Amino acid sequence: MRKSTGYAAAVAAIAIGSALPFMVVAQTPPKPSVRLADVMSALQSRHSKLWTAAQQRNWELAAYELEQVKAGLADAIGLYNDIPVTNVTMIDGPLKSIDGAIAARSGPAFTKAFGELTAGCNACHQSVGRGFIVMTIPTMSPFGNQSFVPSVGQGKDISRR
Repeated sequence: MRKSTGYAAAVAAIAIGSALPFMVVAQTPPKPSVRLADVMSALQSRHSKLWTAAQQRNWELAAYELEQVKAGLADAIGLYNDIPVTNVTMIDGPLKSIDGAIAARSGPAFTKAFGELTAGCNACHQSVGRGFIVMTIPTMSPFGNQSFVPSVGQGKDISRR
């Protein structure tokens, strides 16, 4: 009887010992599979498209790109919860101003708000020790494979998401 008890105890110890690494892994929060630098690169692209769309007075495309910028920022916040809240809130005002400029179809208001957004991006970069990443207002579109001119029949002002 003693042999079978010892055998059962050994099997139980091996089973628990084998499961232990899995229990530890299950308790460790997973690292995001997407890197913040990749999210920011996508945002840089959206930043440029937003500017180019507004310069061509393609307000529907500008509204779409603004929503993509907001979604990208939400992704960054969701994936990297160590981003200081003030870094995110410092661009909230410019995003709202851009939204208003797009709704009003106002080029001058858009230009002002976009400059504030760009300055907010740079202030965030400075505050997290990445001041070497400097955003600027685009001087040309790197998207030679996309037309930003409003198409004929555009302007029905489909609801924004």
